[in-house]
Amino acid sequence: MPPSAESDPAMQTEISEDEIALYDRQIRLWGMQAQEKIRRANILLITLRALGSEISKNLVLAGISSLTILDPNPVSTADLGAGFFLSQATNAAEGLEGLEGKSRAEAAAPIVQKLNPRVKVRADSGPVREKDAAYFASFDVVIATDLGAADIAWINDATRAAGKKFYAAGCHGTHGFIFSDLVSHSYVIQRDSANVVTKPGPESATRAVVDVRTKKEGPRVVETVTKRETYSPFGKACLSAPLPAEFARSKRRLRAVSPVLSCLRALWSAPDLADPSSRAGMESFTRTVMGKHAELGLPPETLTPEVIRQFLQGVGAEIAPVAAILGGQLAQDVINVLGQTQQPIQNTVVFDGGVMEASVYALHSDLEGAGAEA
Repeated sequence: MPPSAESDPAMQTEISEDEIALYDRQIRLWGMQAQEKIRRANILLITLRALGSEISKNLVLAGISSLTILDPNPVSTADLGAGFFLSQATNAAEGLEGLEGKSRAEAAAPIVQKLNPRVKVRADSGPVREKDAAYFASFDVVIATDLGAADIAWINDATRAAGKKFYAAGCHGTHGFIFSDLVSHSYVIQRDSANVVTKPGPESATRAVVDVRTKKEGPRVVETVTKRETYSPFGKACLSAPLPAEFARSKRRLRAVSPVLSCLRALWSAPDLADPSSRAGMESFTRTVMGKHAELGLPPETLTPEVIRQFLQGVGAEIAPVAAILGGQLAQDVINVLGQTQQPIQNTVVFDGGVMEASVYALHSDLEGAGAEA
């Protein structure tokens, strides 16, 4: 369990001069108040492979309070490619034999800890399905990586019930995704006041302006705008939600939607995917993908056999640059959310390494009008 402010004196004090010097660059970027919020954050990371390694690296270096790594799986030879923390742990133990009996979480935690001694890094080797609601409620943010749709939805239900912020992400060769459910999240944007006055009220189906304040700073008029984003759980977003309504009105926008979204939905709906290298496996998956593509209302010509083949070849595979891109984007969004200073992801990122695009889609089954951006 992460420490409480009452049990940890370091969490009761203001940020020290040493910490200000250590985090000087990021404090200049997002401010002292944001850094103090980041410093108090307790985060749970589920599964430490290549993607989890990138996320943990970025969060620990940013100066969070604690990181708990939950992963009961033993270290294997397959983990020693893109999973750099596990490679270092194996080298330190002089081979896999030296890590016998240790989980990935236990093997990696001491290496992760060395990145920033000020952050408390803990290992948890218990099965995720044995955790109760109180366990997830003890963290500020829960991040699940490289899990199947059923586990993602189960964890998300637990975090949502506790009112905690949740992310899921996965890498599949040159493709990947990020999903966020922040339940209801408020953040503040400061900017020069424009000629058109910002007024409280809805901006989209998911976003509303809840407060606007202005002040004079010399010749400038600075506007401080508080906005609130509303989210949907994984089951109602990634698994079944349609594209936002404005897509149906624009053939150009429909053609621009990444077919990787259809492939991901097919994968999530078929957890027991047959051998994709076999003819039967390819045919079964192709039928499922075509069905998901049609459900989204996307043009058939954007889903080519080559897209499906490349996606299937990468299912479950780790490529270091892809993990770095997705891990960096997810960790940066967590930092923004903790600091409450930037607009967060809303709510699904689909990454296609073939064209080097990360498209963001607001997927909500009960909401209309949310948009997307590339």
